[in-house]
Amino acid sequence: VQLVESGGGSVEAGGSLTLSCSASGDTYSSYCMGWFRQGPGNEREGVASIYAGGGRPHYADSVKGRFTISLDNAKKTLYLQMNSLKPEDTAMYYCAADPGLGGPDPPLGDHWYNYWGQGTQVTVS
Repeated sequence: VQLVESGGGSVEAGGSLTLSCSASGDTYSSYCMGWFRQGPGNEREGVASIYAGGGRPHYADSVKGRFTISLDNAKKTLYLQMNSLKPEDTAMYYCAADPGLGGPDPPLGDHWYNYWGQGTQVTVS
């Protein structure tokens, strides 16, 4: 599967952005999809994840109540709606996918995912 992110940009604190991740290639409905980010000087961290086949999403504590992950399976597109953005949300945001994941909560550990997009930059000032 190939992943292409879009929607990043610069925004003032308190603002909103919506990231998109377009998937192509292999069967999409069996995948686990996630958003990850890597800020300056930081390790990559999981932000939100979801199973394409359904179920509840999983969020990092730092974004709960502010970010919403969603899927449009017909368009093979993953979204991340980001509200109430903070300067500490500044990072390169990556979309990731993997067909072999399971469990009650879709994983947020980046080592579980084998397919990655190139990233889109989000800057909050």
